[in-house]
Amino acid sequence: MKNIEIIFVPAPGMGHIVSAVEFSKRLIHRDHRIRITILFMKWFPNASVDAYIDSLVASQPDGIQVIDLPQLDLPPFDPTKSIESFFPAFVESYIPPVRDIISMKSSSDETRVAGLVLDFFCSPMIDIATDFNLPSYIFFTSNAAFLGFMLYLPDRHSLNSSEFETSDPDHLIPGFVNPVPTCVLPSPVFCKDGGYTAFLKAAERFKDAKGIIVNTFEPIEHYALNYLSNGHNPPLYPVGPVIDFNGLSYSNSDDNVMNWLDGQPQSSVVFLCFGSMGNFKAPQVKEIALGLERSGFRFLWSLRVPPPHNDASEMLPQGFLERVQGRGFICDWAPQLKVLAHKAIGGFISHCGWNSIIESLWFGVPIVTWPMYAEQQLNAFKMVEESGLAVEMRLDYRKDSDEVVMADEIKKAVGKVMDGESEVRKKVKEMAEKTRKCIMEGGSSFNSIGRLIQDMVGNN
Repeated sequence: MKNIEIIFVPAPGMGHIVSAVEFSKRLIHRDHRIRITILFMKWFPNASVDAYIDSLVASQPDGIQVIDLPQLDLPPFDPTKSIESFFPAFVESYIPPVRDIISMKSSSDETRVAGLVLDFFCSPMIDIATDFNLPSYIFFTSNAAFLGFMLYLPDRHSLNSSEFETSDPDHLIPGFVNPVPTCVLPSPVFCKDGGYTAFLKAAERFKDAKGIIVNTFEPIEHYALNYLSNGHNPPLYPVGPVIDFNGLSYSNSDDNVMNWLDGQPQSSVVFLCFGSMGNFKAPQVKEIALGLERSGFRFLWSLRVPPPHNDASEMLPQGFLERVQGRGFICDWAPQLKVLAHKAIGGFISHCGWNSIIESLWFGVPIVTWPMYAEQQLNAFKMVEESGLAVEMRLDYRKDSDEVVMADEIKKAVGKVMDGESEVRKKVKEMAEKTRKCIMEGGSSFNSIGRLIQDMVGNN
């Protein structure tokens, strides 16, 4: 009997790659017939992404073949345009090598290729699957609410074929209970230099896929999943939360952070972490420091220092480190999953990336919303207004703005998220239990993965 092969093409961002790898492992664990091939495209140099792919190539996890595609001669990046505007050309440049690999795999006597799983930014590659008479699936690494927004884009474009304007009225978007303010929409859709077009091009192909796999779960997005699971959209497969639990493994480099946490009382520390691109200018860093100091709470702050600064102390208020000594810990990097799992953590001030949100829910840690880029503003709106699972500080903050969130606002948000009796904390603890049940046998995501496998590979 032939093995069944499924080919993944993730986008080259770390969050997209890790989600694809971890979901691949789940498929293999569920069905011993399945083999996975993951094709990695070369984007701009990124040390953490390159190191992660190198480790995969070296280890080749059981049942997974990793193919690191060659660096191609890409069209020059125009710095006057948005980074998103470059992505369609980037994906299209990789169509020939991806096609060659699928052609080779399709002619194999050892395996039967059962489908192509494409990151949502790679949706133009659906044409490759069509050429080889293979089913294609979109792998949506964010939530169903953002998926609803992406599905909304082509419909809106048919009526109003222009970029969004900041003055636009609220939007009635599929999957949202409440009207969505324009100020929380992703920055690229306002961009006249290619960002809007890139999002639209990706979204226009979603309905050509045989199904959409979403890193979400029924309890947190019951309304959105029900609304989007209609006859107009491809079948949805909510398979989340997909989390890289390797992040819980021991590393000597984590010692200083984890040793400090070990000495703190239970639920006493607020954790601040804003993702790999989450840094602030000096005026904002000073306000965060003053807000933490005035709050009186213990804190762990992953503070990324942007150029031209060389050291965090250059950006902090004079005497701050001495005044908070013992109740605060500042580091340039923290093992986020291990930190969220630690008993000392009581709250999380986050950029609201979807991976960070589902990790915090898994461990029952309530979030303060401080979105910065991508779809994070929409995620923050969802968590506060749609789910009631987060404390609002800002919903519409943008990393590239000159706005400064002041110390008193930060102090107030810290006090709210660290309130042990708050309604948000109770709801998050309840959601943590539901989240874990989803991936257990008989849970909604467990069953959805089973349905996906059945639809992909059948009984062959």
